[in-house]
Amino acid sequence: NNKIGNHSVDPMGSRDNSAFWKSRASAPGTPPTSNDLPKASFEYEKREEVVEDQIFEKCSQSSSRTERFRTLLDSPNVDLEKLRSLSWGGISPEIRAQTWKILLGYLPTNKERREYTIERKRQEYLSFVPQYERARDQYPDGDPNEGAIYHQIHIDVPRTNPSCSLFQNEIVQRSLESILYVWAYRHPASGYVQGINDLATPFFVVFLSEYISEEDIQACRMETISPEDLRKVEADCFWCMTKLLDSIQENYTFAQPGIQRMIFKLQGLTIKIDSALAAHLEAQEAHFIQFAFRWMNCLLMREIPLRLIVRIWDTYLSEAEEFSVFHVYVCAAFLVQWSDTLCKLEFQDLMKFLQHLPTTNWGNKEVEMLLSQAFLYKSLYK
Repeated sequence: NNKIGNHSVDPMGSRDNSAFWKSRASAPGTPPTSNDLPKASFEYEKREEVVEDQIFEKCSQSSSRTERFRTLLDSPNVDLEKLRSLSWGGISPEIRAQTWKILLGYLPTNKERREYTIERKRQEYLSFVPQYERARDQYPDGDPNEGAIYHQIHIDVPRTNPSCSLFQNEIVQRSLESILYVWAYRHPASGYVQGINDLATPFFVVFLSEYISEEDIQACRMETISPEDLRKVEADCFWCMTKLLDSIQENYTFAQPGIQRMIFKLQGLTIKIDSALAAHLEAQEAHFIQFAFRWMNCLLMREIPLRLIVRIWDTYLSEAEEFSVFHVYVCAAFLVQWSDTLCKLEFQDLMKFLQHLPTTNWGNKEVEMLLSQAFLYKSLYK
């Protein structure tokens, strides 16, 4: 274990930073800047007298923000920096799918080129689907390499987000199998790795909402979408997931060195932010890799409800190539949030708590606070 020294840094100071939070309320939708930062490090707590619930609701629901999005998206050439800045604070559901596609570079910023580009990419995906269908139909008697890929995906797909009934639907599961198999087949350096199935789900939900209502999604009424439109959803998921994974490919190659670096960075941040928590984890021999590996591998998707992961991804995708760096700071803010409880627990109960964190009843407020806290940690400790 790394030795934890006597750190004098106290980022949990008690100075009142109400002026900072009030300044954020006046400009929702953009990350804090260095000029916004309070002069002293501050504590992650719910300052009820300053950060009212309405602030966070306005972050993603403001009609004026939605109009700003529409103006950007309808322009002949989207200003990508402005779109990223606006997206950081959340994207309205009705324009999320298009915005995500542009942020990821799947759709071009040039408006006139979008229809041709997306049609070409969808057709390209359709040309890959027979690879999946062959492996599925010939399993287990077909090519052993193709069969091994299909077998692992076929096992994992039913385990995907078990708390969400949509992903227990057979039609959805076949779509996920197709997306994941095609991706694995075309990325032999890494192949399919457990956890990638989770990363497809935010894209699937968001892009499915372009074709069927939220009520139909909640009720799993997949018969309301045509097979042709479902293939479009699959294609868009495949290409956007590919864009995302290309930026974190070292997380899924042999020995997963990218994830190991992220865990090491999280441990170092925890020492700086909350040395008492870091010392307690070490004393209990609760190694970061035992609980944080899943946080990095699945981007907290098994810790936070999917409806809120979609909101977090608004911010992640606006961070572009830096999103995996920012994710570590989100994990640091996430871990430190439970510090008081964790420091009272011994190893067995501590690990059980970390594996079943009480986030089921979280809402927008908790997520907005988590993201703002992560941004400030990044500004203070980068």
